[in-house]
Amino acid sequence: MREIVLDTETTGLDAGQGHRLVELGCIELLNRIPTGATFHVYLNPDREVPAEATAIHGLTGDFLKDKPRFAEIVDDFLAFIGDDAPLVIHNAGFDHGFLCAELKRVERMLIARERLIDTLMLARRKHPAGPNRLDDLCARYGIDNSRRTKHGALLDAEILAEVYVELIGARQAMLGLAETSTRAASGEGAIALRARPAALTPRVSEAERLAHREFVAGLGEEALWQEYRAEKA
Repeated sequence: MREIVLDTETTGLDAGQGHRLVELGCIELLNRIPTGATFHVYLNPDREVPAEATAIHGLTGDFLKDKPRFAEIVDDFLAFIGDDAPLVIHNAGFDHGFLCAELKRVERMLIARERLIDTLMLARRKHPAGPNRLDDLCARYGIDNSRRTKHGALLDAEILAEVYVELIGARQAMLGLAETSTRAASGEGAIALRARPAALTPRVSEAERLAHREFVAGLGEEALWQEYRAEKA
């Protein structure tokens, strides 16, 4: 199953007030394992970046002024996330609102809410006493977030991918399978295999078998495997 872990950085808290995306980061998961495929871009928001926002993500208007606009990268972004892959986002409503605002500006189809997997909601169900910020969940699960001195869309998506696997219990399941494989290899707890009561019907007819033997016999002594057989002997 393909999933996309996604994070954004913005100029402010409310897309309805004209705030814009300034960074977009995505990580591809296949069966809950990162494939190494990513999508990452900084964006020119065509507006000033308030100091309060810069304090969070470190991105300034001067840094962003020569970066592409959303309209220039929208095709690549939509191709990466695909049409139906679930989007794993922490506090998904926030990022979804900004993404839909940007898509609406360029007259593209909005992202359906049904695609969203909100890890904040997952965390609140699993740990109702909280706290459930991304840093808090890293501390809870022993995930290294030492590089996260400021918010960054790609880095946060990478960290969230690890948190997500912990939240849904997939890491424990993987460890359980590995432990079972180790025990089976050592003979501990191995499953006894029963013999098949009747042999399978041969798929190759006797006529086909004879035809194959005649073909091989006609190849002569220069066939490659004849040399290999001589070397092994």
